[in-house]
Amino acid sequence: MKWIKGLLINLQFFTSIPIPFELPMDKAHLEKSIKTFPLLGLLQGVIYALILYGFLHWTPFSILTAAFAVWLAGIMLTGGIHLDGWMDASDAFFSYQDRVKRLEIMSDPRTGAFGVLSVIVLLSARFLFIYEVIQMIHPVSYVLIALMPFFSKMVMGVLLLKVNAAKKEGLGPLFKNAANEKTLFIYPIYIVILLIITVFFLNEAIWGMLFFILVSGFIFLLLRKKIVTWFGGMTGDVLGASVEGTEVLLWMTLWLLHYFAMG
Repeated sequence: MKWIKGLLINLQFFTSIPIPFELPMDKAHLEKSIKTFPLLGLLQGVIYALILYGFLHWTPFSILTAAFAVWLAGIMLTGGIHLDGWMDASDAFFSYQDRVKRLEIMSDPRTGAFGVLSVIVLLSARFLFIYEVIQMIHPVSYVLIALMPFFSKMVMGVLLLKVNAAKKEGLGPLFKNAANEKTLFIYPIYIVILLIITVFFLNEAIWGMLFFILVSGFIFLLLRKKIVTWFGGMTGDVLGASVEGTEVLLWMTLWLLHYFAMG
């Protein structure tokens, strides 16, 4: 039951899906929510894949329309919460100030020019990758699309626990304080289960999944050091930015796979 409530907490915090009842916010349930970050991502990814399949196979609309539907779903389903983090972190990063000033900038509710420009670039790049992937769509593509948010949420969870918090208040420290040294043990189990399923039932997706694991691992290793250098530690905005950055890089990975491996 705590696992289900943990997943519902994630739906309440990180999506626009209405959860019409109050959920317990004690450490035990928040710890389960961290464990189910990847499951939340998998749920989101399945929704994106189904939307794409539905538009391509059950409607008369164009590829451009299908690409826009998937692109828009990524914004609407999350309520823009991670995009907000991307903009705030971009404003702070491109200010080229010291760590203390960057944290102040991230706490400012106003969005600056760098935040606006960075989100335009991010969303434009994502739309390009989505559109061209759809033009070269392969049955295995739907599986890999479903896995993108799974890995981005996994990166978020690992960063949350492996990088020290830059400040004591906020959403990030709230979740971080609920975790323990065993919280992340479930993440590699998820990956092993997915690899087993892929090998036996979705064999063509194995190389794409392995590339996703490598890209996600590289992003974590890069950000683990850079987050401390740039911001003095982890914040909720930085975690949101990591989700958006990871997903767009995974879309780019899938885009490149379609050009050079799946064509």
